Amino acid sequence: MINRRHIRIKVMQSVYALLQSGNQDLKSEEKFLTNNINKLQELYILMLNLLVEIKNDATRIIKVSKKKHLATSTELNPSDKFIKNRIFIEIENNQSYLQFISDHKLKLWKENEEYVHLLRKAIEESDLYIDYMHSKADSLKEDAEFIEAIYSKIIATNDKLYSFLEDFHIGWVDDIPVVNTLLLKTVTELGKSKIFKVDNLFKDADDEAFVLDLFRKVVLNHQNFDKDIDLKTPNWDSDRIADLDLIIIKMALTEFMYFPSIPTKVSINEYLEIAKDYSTDKSSVFINGVLDKLLKDFVTQNKIAKIGRGLL
Repeated sequence: MINRRHIRIKVMQSVYALLQSGNQDLKSEEKFLTNNINKLQELYILMLNLLVEIKNDATRIIKVSKKKHLATSTELNPSDKFIKNRIFIEIENNQSYLQFISDHKLKLWKENEEYVHLLRKAIEESDLYIDYMHSKADSLKEDAEFIEAIYSKIIATNDKLYSFLEDFHIGWVDDIPVVNTLLLKTVTELGKSKIFKVDNLFKDADDEAFVLDLFRKVVLNHQNFDKDIDLKTPNWDSDRIADLDLIIIKMALTEFMYFPSIPTKVSINEYLEIAKDYSTDKSSVFINGVLDKLLKDFVTQNKIAKIGRGLL
């Protein structure tokens, strides 16, 4: 579910927070990092739950309309195509989804129903909804394509929802794009009659161990790289180098030296992409230059021992 680039981003943020705060309690920061990553899975389930709650809200509106004293014929006999969308049904009856909701006592949308109402109205006023409701087609494929469309074009792009999620948990700012991709993939799979399961957050045990292993090694060894970096940046006062750039460089160097199974090219490419997203416009060029020089020196000095051919 979570890939290594996103793991690196989470670790980078925790290293930055630790160094900025001057906190010496490594265990408490490790706990915060682990919780921050676990929150990604919670957000994924909450966004699935949001779809179900939108359906439930539409169901409620239909029931209320039918009870009107002077209900119109349309209100008395409304179309139930939307609320019977097969994707909604598959999600709300999925046992692993229900178990996660129960175990984590997730009630976010029940306690913040205004966002459910807001999105339900936006969907019902859209051309996507009108076309879907008037379509004579009735298939799982059509249902999945409709959910994919309203999620990507209405739900995922709603500024009020985005702001709410950001305020609720600051770490979700970086998680939202990842979760959106995961959710759309889930809907696509459901549209192919595949049953989804709330799996482990990590691809495997190695990725899970990578989180704290990287964090610990960066924090415990980052000062050892200061002299090496100073020698390769003679025209730069250390105070002029952005703190985040230094952390990114040190994380890459940590992978060079302490993660023998990760090719140096992979580490460089990953951190350059992270720098483009999280640091200044010129940071990636600067970081690339420093890492290139240090890599050559480290190889010459036999400081890097990678397992396997071609990993340097």
